Amino acid sequence: MTNILIVDDDINVLKLVNIHLAKEGFHVIQAKDGIEALEAFRNQTLHLAVVDVMMPFIDGFELTKKIREQYNIPVILLTAKNQLDDKEEGFQSGADDYMVKPFEPKELILRINALLRLYHNQPKELIIKVGNTTINKNNYEVQIDNQTIILPLKEFELLYYLLSKPMQVFSREQLIEQIWGFDYEGDDRTVDVHIKRIRERFSTLTDDFQIKTIRGVGYLLEVNHT
Repeated sequence: MTNILIVDDDINVLKLVNIHLAKEGFHVIQAKDGIEALEAFRNQTLHLAVVDVMMPFIDGFELTKKIREQYNIPVILLTAKNQLDDKEEGFQSGADDYMVKPFEPKELILRINALLRLYHNQPKELIIKVGNTTINKNNYEVQIDNQTIILPLKEFELLYYLLSKPMQVFSREQLIEQIWGFDYEGDDRTVDVHIKRIRERFSTLTDDFQIKTIRGVGYLLEVNHT
């Protein structure tokens, strides 16, 4: 059974989400704040978390960062705010998706199912090794020979995803959906910016891989097998 953690200090939201998710066959674990949420992680295996932003003790952004540091599960943020800066902070904290209250429970279920499919289709290994380059999703580090590189979160996730599927062409839209979530409202050229930064960081460090531009389509990561 799929265990879904719902974290919200509004008891009515907890009840509402619990009712609808239970009808869909999910097992719901409820937490009223970040402290209870972290305790829930220690007590059982969780497959997805729905986290409210405005909570006592630990807000949703900070809780998402703590989840992302230790667990490889999707996180959906809930908030009453609809400002782009808040969404940006949410995605920077490591959230996979973002919903504004009030929301339709049916839409939440659709997004939960979509994220579970995405994570299910990701490679099971958390460590990918290509030549002398190792990318480790357990600690979000890239190791090249004896050098350790710490990347910004989205750069890491983008590189990890491309390395996990070498020689596969992805459009900007596909990469936005995979890395930023399908609710992302920014310019899809943000992919170009992140690809450029990755190229600049690694061009002088390794020739184990290259990210190539496929004109009119998107990007492809090519592994050097020599």
